[in-house]
Amino acid sequence: MADGGIRINKYLSEVGHCSRRAADKLLEQGRITLNGVVPELGTKVMPGDTVEVDGQAVGEPTRQEDHVYIAYHKPVGIVCTTDRKREKDNIIDAIGHAQRIFPVGRLDKPSEGLIFLTSDGDIVNKVLRARNHHEKEYHVTLDRPIRGSFIEDMAGGVPILGTVTRECEVEQTGPRHFRIVLTQGLNRQIRRMCEHLGYNVVRLKRVRIMHMHLDVARGEWRDFTPAELKELHRLVDASKKTSDGHA
Repeated sequence: MADGGIRINKYLSEVGHCSRRAADKLLEQGRITLNGVVPELGTKVMPGDTVEVDGQAVGEPTRQEDHVYIAYHKPVGIVCTTDRKREKDNIIDAIGHAQRIFPVGRLDKPSEGLIFLTSDGDIVNKVLRARNHHEKEYHVTLDRPIRGSFIEDMAGGVPILGTVTRECEVEQTGPRHFRIVLTQGLNRQIRRMCEHLGYNVVRLKRVRIMHMHLDVARGEWRDFTPAELKELHRLVDASKKTSDGHA
């Protein structure tokens, strides 16, 4: 830790407790104490300080090389939450990793496919902050055959949630099937887009996030390779320079 200390939200992300955004919420809820006192937003943690969350001490920042980064094939029915008490089908118990990890973004309970998890809260913050600049590819099955201008309408932008979705790549791959590549992450975006056009999604599978393709069986996970992790950092850093969810 630098002699000048680090902001408490960054500290919690570096120790692998949660993302900075989640830390800010914990601060607002008064669930964090610094040396026994509830700190203000932006307070810095100094060497020797004691940080607790819900009365439990939080350790020293994890070294970058000790963090874990995994790619997981989330099955339908698993919820992307770290709240293990309130949600029995949570993603943390489903994976059962020895280290404390949390998901990068979300994937709806009725959806399946690729999602990242990590112990590095700092990278979570960076990816989410730049998510509107990263491609995410999905394979979608509808409740009835595709007709008329559906593909063109999806690609051109659909009014949902008080806005119009960004133009995107859409390709029909079967009578009721299409693939779509999004560069934004509105809540239940694909499902809402299809509903607006009179269709219901019966299956939605995310097969790619940025440079990472889904290559593990449903319910399985694997670690990032060194090359994949290096490319992730490169892509995130590139997004920060140009700009500074869930389907």
